[in-house]
Amino acid sequence: MSRRAADGQTAKAGSDMKRFALIGAAGYIAPRHMKAIRETGNDLVAALDPNDSVGIIDSHFPDAHFFTEFERFDRHVDKLRRAGQGIDYVSIASPNYLHDSHMRFALRAGADAICEKPAVLNPWNLDALKEIEAETGRKINTILQLRLHPAIIALRAQVAASGDHVYDVDLTYITSRGKWYLQSWKGEEKKSGGIATNIGVHFFDMLHFVFGAVLENIVHLNTPTKAAGFLRYERARVRWFLSIDVADVPEAERARGKRTFRAIAVDGADIEFSDGFTDLHTRSYQEILAGRGFGLDENRVAIQTVSEIRNAPVVATREHHPFASRAKA
Repeated sequence: MSRRAADGQTAKAGSDMKRFALIGAAGYIAPRHMKAIRETGNDLVAALDPNDSVGIIDSHFPDAHFFTEFERFDRHVDKLRRAGQGIDYVSIASPNYLHDSHMRFALRAGADAICEKPAVLNPWNLDALKEIEAETGRKINTILQLRLHPAIIALRAQVAASGDHVYDVDLTYITSRGKWYLQSWKGEEKKSGGIATNIGVHFFDMLHFVFGAVLENIVHLNTPTKAAGFLRYERARVRWFLSIDVADVPEAERARGKRTFRAIAVDGADIEFSDGFTDLHTRSYQEILAGRGFGLDENRVAIQTVSEIRNAPVVATREHHPFASRAKA
């Protein structure tokens, strides 16, 4: 049995403990999945990544089997299944373009899936996955963590209680990345989906969650390092700006050493949701284990939104985000 949680939580005993596998163990977000598995009292028994820089596993599950080749990982998971010790959940934190393949693997291995954002790159991929869910009787869950953030839940309640008022929203998210970013799979649009998909999809999901259906989607800027546009929802007009370029961080913030800037203004009032991000994976796992996970259908609007952004022509309209007019491609 893997070691018990370092924070003092006792792992669940007997049949209550779920057995997890993790695909993408060396990635940036993988430690949050390991932490969530540990903090919910479950066990990571197998992990896969072509990169072997995965020493972080020792901090959570030092007894987990690790593989750098998918074929050996597949064989191990199947061996466990045939021995009556099958995997209950496969957590997926692999590159975006591999998500749908790895979800198919999970379901066919007799496990449910827990997939990082974006679930898929194209909306039609969701339809194929729903068919496999029906065939296998297993379920795909996705990490839509902003739906669980207290500030976003409060905003949604405010909007629901405000009659037919249509809000004016500015969404700004700048998360600086070094030169490595464009040389990795994240810089290849066919693999990452581009910047709006890779760093923006959970914000677009949040906007849909709070403000309803998308009525209009206009793109003002779309480059490998930044994108901007205008979205009209049932209850909001949204100017949005995303960037990985540190030069887009407001000068006052850069002077303080800040390389990230996140802001949402709703009718001129700032919504503060910077805190609590790192705990939302554990909360997501708690909801999934309780049978309240977000499935494929909850992902459809955001996936459709970023797919349209990726393929839309860049146009000039009056609803530019203030940062977009000064951003350099």
